[in-house]
Amino acid sequence: MLCLTREVPADALDRLLRTNGIVVLDGGLGTDLERRGADIGDPLWSARLLVDEPEAIIATHLAFFRAGAQVATSASYQASFEGFAARGINRPAAEALLRRSVELATEARRRYRTEVGVELDLLVAASVGPYGAMLADGSEYRGDYGLGLAELLDFHRDRLDVLASSGADLLAIETVPSLLEAEALVELLGTRPTARAWLSFSCRDGSHTRRGDPIEAAIDLAAASPGVVAVGINCTEPPFVAELIGRIAARTAKPIVVYPNGGERWNARGRSWSGPMADLSAGQVASWIDAGARIVGGCCRVGPGTIAAIAGIARSAPASRA
Repeated sequence: MLCLTREVPADALDRLLRTNGIVVLDGGLGTDLERRGADIGDPLWSARLLVDEPEAIIATHLAFFRAGAQVATSASYQASFEGFAARGINRPAAEALLRRSVELATEARRRYRTEVGVELDLLVAASVGPYGAMLADGSEYRGDYGLGLAELLDFHRDRLDVLASSGADLLAIETVPSLLEAEALVELLGTRPTARAWLSFSCRDGSHTRRGDPIEAAIDLAAASPGVVAVGINCTEPPFVAELIGRIAARTAKPIVVYPNGGERWNARGRSWSGPMADLSAGQVASWIDAGARIVGGCCRVGPGTIAAIAGIARSAPASRA
């Protein structure tokens, strides 16, 4: 069933879209942290630095702002109560660290505005990663958790509540590998009437989520949620993006968000990326905007240099593309 209406204004994101036409996201936080020498081999991934190296996170957010990103995504993707508990961090401290992820992105925004001397309209999105990110075994690229809806609700509930009340402009519910996990997240989002989020799926090809659900069913679920103000894909190989945009655009009039990975595949056992990198050319990104993408950035293995190129393309996009 087609759902071609936008039930709820997108608030801060909608304002940015109306002003700019195209919104540029940041890239892979862990990618740039690693480039700067940070050790992200811990099961907490970049969330480890919330404890040990918060200034490194601020520096990386700053690098993406300087490259032209208009949204900083917090270092909470792999942060969870369970993951922190495995490190001996109790629940109150874990909640404080979740909030710190947003505070660090907010501080980077403040520093960048001071640096350029202009009160630029920049947003902070609190990242809500999938259950598989907590497992740190690559299962977010499969979605085969063996959990039911009730268990997924239990896992996501408290973390989403903390991040939704953290002061972020919106939530980035991202790298969702299955329709079932999306159902849990959409249900929880509905319990917070003032919360706004983009919801993005990770896909294995041009028509299915990582778990194998038709992308149309996933988009219909997101489109029916008043709290979901943009919908799309992330951490998906670039060659699949164009087809996915077409399928998404046929199901919803909500803004389409696209931030693919660098094209490589994650080897969870070896904790390394393999395969060829994809060159996100100007023509390729421009074609995604032509096809309907309005919020564009990068995910894993996409650094500030690529974001700077995307920002240049977005600035040159004629108004008709928006």
